[in-house]
Amino acid sequence: MSGKDRQKQLAREHHERQIQRRMEREARAKRNAIIGTSSAVVVVVGGVIAVTTLFGGGDPSSATVDPAPTASPPSPSATKEAARPTAFDPAAGTCGYVADAGGGPAKDVGLPPAKVDTSPKTMTLKTNRGDIVVEVSAKKTPCTVNSFAFLAKKKFFNGSKCHRLGSDRFPVLQCGDPLAKADGKGQTDGQGGPGYRFVNENLKGAKYTRGVVAMANSGADTNGSQFFIVYGDAPLTPDYTPFGTVTKGLEIIDKVNKGGVITPGPDGTGAPKETVEIKDVTMSSKS
Repeated sequence: MSGKDRQKQLAREHHERQIQRRMEREARAKRNAIIGTSSAVVVVVGGVIAVTTLFGGGDPSSATVDPAPTASPPSPSATKEAARPTAFDPAAGTCGYVADAGGGPAKDVGLPPAKVDTSPKTMTLKTNRGDIVVEVSAKKTPCTVNSFAFLAKKKFFNGSKCHRLGSDRFPVLQCGDPLAKADGKGQTDGQGGPGYRFVNENLKGAKYTRGVVAMANSGADTNGSQFFIVYGDAPLTPDYTPFGTVTKGLEIIDKVNKGGVITPGPDGTGAPKETVEIKDVTMSSKS
């Protein structure tokens, strides 16, 4: 091979490596934009939802946009330096919550207590459209349920609006950003949280079928306050903590879905035309 041919080969290989790296970056970005809790969604989740960080996973309706429920991803430097949350310790009966070093907008109410109660519970979301009742699994998702009980007690969700409605192919309603405007104009919808993070739970064999309630995130162990309610069957990978099932009020979300979204994003999701505002959240022992 001549020197000239060798130079051409090296240039070609360099170009191919560049293409491969770009494809890998795009694939990572697409995964992050699904169900995260950041601004990329709609975050989506994605927040994104979202919507670039709502849930994570492939977009069922587009080859280039991922609609999963996501939340805003933390910066690489923050992730590297931040303390890691710890899973439930059955012996001690505790969960490890840590401050969110990502720097996203937050309604700071402190950290949940480390000690958790794993007895059966029911969560009620009182909304402007009626009550949505969720049977939560404190045994399978102790850290998640403990966080919701803490936030409910602090009135964290009061006055918040569900900021992202999905589509027929991505049937979810995402809520839990205390700062979301949900007016189709808010550029930061899907970025807000409680100022802390906790671990993923109950992922083995997770399915996101009608009635399931799960956490939005921006990667492993980045849960905050954003969650989504599935009103169909969502084709998501098992990356989002399923912590409960709707037992009453799912027809409310069906009606909101029929109203559509204000300004659909590339993935078809957006703020619902029929606003869903959470007036209050209560957590009670299951009778």
